[in-house]
Amino acid sequence: MTKKQIIRQGDVLLSRIADLPKDAKDITPDGGRIILAQGEATGHAHVIERTPEAKAPAVYFDAKAERFLQVIETTALAHEEHSAVILERGVYKQGFQVEEKRAEILRVAD
Repeated sequence: MTKKQIIRQGDVLLSRIADLPKDAKDITPDGGRIILAQGEATGHAHVIERTPEAKAPAVYFDAKAERFLQVIETTALAHEEHSAVILERGVYKQGFQVEEKRAEILRVAD
């Protein structure tokens, strides 16, 4: 059984879950740099980096408009204005902070 774990870095919220949904599709960008969120004003991003010679430490998935991260090797989630967060092997569901604005619900960006 996977222990309950919630990780937060600024606007990024990751909840550890047992398994990926069966219909999850790999959306990891070529090059392996995974951007979980990027600020509209600053351009700063919450990212998982990978060096060209290294195997990707994580894979990013989409399933029914929800995002999931499968960490294959312990890695860091980095951001220019926050301390790095270490992600252990496992599957995480990404939560999005939202704000209600004039009958619209919008995802918050840094």
